[in-house]
Amino acid sequence: MCGIVGYIGFRDAYPIIIKGLHRLEYRGYDSAGIALAEKGLKVYKKAGKVSDLEDFVKGITFTATAGMGHTRWATHGPPSDRNSHPHSSGDRKLTIIHNGIIENYGVIKEALLAKGHVFKSDTDTEVLIHLVEDIQKSTGLDLNEAVRLALNRVVGAYAIVVMSADRPDELIAARKGSPMVIGVGKGEYLIASDATPIVEYTKNVIYLNDNEIAYIKRDDLLIKNIDNTVQTPYIQELSLKLEMLEKGGYDHFMMKEIYEQPRSIRDCLRGRIYPGRGEVQLGGIKEYADKLRNVDRIIIVACGTSWHAGLVGEYLIEEFARVPVEVEYASEFRYRNPIITSKDLVIAISQSGETADTMAAIELAKERGATIFGICNVVGASIPRLTHAGVYTHAGPEIGVASTKAFTAQVSVLTLMAFYIAQQRGTITRNKSVEYLTELNEIPDLVERALKANDQVIAIAERFKDSPNCLFLGRGSSFPVALEGALKLKEISYIHAEGYPAAEMKHGPIALIDADMPVIFIATKNSSYEKVVSNIQEVKARGGHVIAIVSEGDTDVKEMAEYVIEIPQTSETFVPLLATIPLQLLAYHIAVMRGCNVDQPRNLAKSVTVE
Repeated sequence: MCGIVGYIGFRDAYPIIIKGLHRLEYRGYDSAGIALAEKGLKVYKKAGKVSDLEDFVKGITFTATAGMGHTRWATHGPPSDRNSHPHSSGDRKLTIIHNGIIENYGVIKEALLAKGHVFKSDTDTEVLIHLVEDIQKSTGLDLNEAVRLALNRVVGAYAIVVMSADRPDELIAARKGSPMVIGVGKGEYLIASDATPIVEYTKNVIYLNDNEIAYIKRDDLLIKNIDNTVQTPYIQELSLKLEMLEKGGYDHFMMKEIYEQPRSIRDCLRGRIYPGRGEVQLGGIKEYADKLRNVDRIIIVACGTSWHAGLVGEYLIEEFARVPVEVEYASEFRYRNPIITSKDLVIAISQSGETADTMAAIELAKERGATIFGICNVVGASIPRLTHAGVYTHAGPEIGVASTKAFTAQVSVLTLMAFYIAQQRGTITRNKSVEYLTELNEIPDLVERALKANDQVIAIAERFKDSPNCLFLGRGSSFPVALEGALKLKEISYIHAEGYPAAEMKHGPIALIDADMPVIFIATKNSSYEKVVSNIQEVKARGGHVIAIVSEGDTDVKEMAEYVIEIPQTSETFVPLLATIPLQLLAYHIAVMRGCNVDQPRNLAKSVTVE
């Protein structure tokens, strides 16, 4: 959530910062601001979009070669000009941008108020920069030490950049629990919440670790930890390409990412499956093969779409590897007193690798002796560094806030894991493995065919775009697909939608069905097919509108449903990877027809890095 961009070097800072803020818009925000080392410090900020900030400063000439910018997602205080970042100290000589939450800001604020400090915003961030100022003035310490001592006194999560009017040729950056990347160029450095604003200028990056502080000048970088010990940075090379961050001719990133799924699934599978041998190879978890052979239980922790992927994984792992699986909301798991032992395996799933609740769940499970695997899309993110081992999804950057290719990539990785664990435990025969992996290898081509339903989905979207409610129903591993379909629709079109197991319809949701209610069934040919057909009849009898996702060639459901969308025939195991495609398209087209901001839906952020 929120976005940070900083620059110091030989170029004009303003255009780099503004372009960087645009690159970070996908993270979700409600206001934007910049600070520039321009004859002291100049701060400009505005509620609204980055474009509103650009309009606000139009006509001003900037010559600064050092500065920083921020997009804010409101936590403390409503979206407004005064609550926008950057925030300044009382004497206006220091300014700060901040992602995260300072949990003990109230206590610190009371103490500072008693000393005569005056605050101009409702934010916890302003309290932090006043604390730095207070330490500096009361102790006579330099800014570096004042920032370090202030960070030792705060409780919570942060990624910050601090600038000083007295030291215009230096930026100070620090992180704890909120991501921060430093781009290393020749005579210049860039700072950002993720690599998207950096890739245009350098491929070399340093991912700051928790409790590290970076002191950055144009020609020098020093990193220390919060205990003042010098750290040796590890410079990585980005695999991210600039063209990945462009829409590529599509109207929205979400549509582009929906259509990228044949490629992203192929990239996920590449080098990991050998259908002819019936083998899966996952190098990232290979050294834990013995653990997998003897594991008592698997716990999957995730949030949102990743939690839905985890539910699919539960079906697959239990079916093939015969290990009990529990799927937990990371946000609930961390506040319970869960029973975890050293015989447990915890799989943490996060597209960004920075989800705050999932990271906290990992820490809890590690403290109790569990082995932790990560499933993540972003190389160098926090979760891959926190876990013992893991598997990257290789989906490429996902800019649309509503996850699409991240979901199918996560399901693909979980599918690979299910077969890999089954291999280690000897719960699947070679012949069966060859059969399933041969079919899995063809899934990208089948996804391409599923995308051809787009024109048909447009017609259905036109018919139901004004519906106030929608119900999604499925059985078995199609139940998580129903949940995901409902989430996509509510996220981007703001239509109230619920996903349910089809068998639970009679236990409450059937009361909602009337002539205005569209009901979407995942009704593919599988072990529950006849049961789903019965559920369809029950909805029809009550006047509901039935939209059915069916296997290619199905004629029975076609006679009952008002609308039918066919997907290629595949085994029950792989239905989630295909059935989700028309549901993504349906949510997208309905949202566009309703005039919604598809890539940046209201109140949502791409990466939830605070509680």
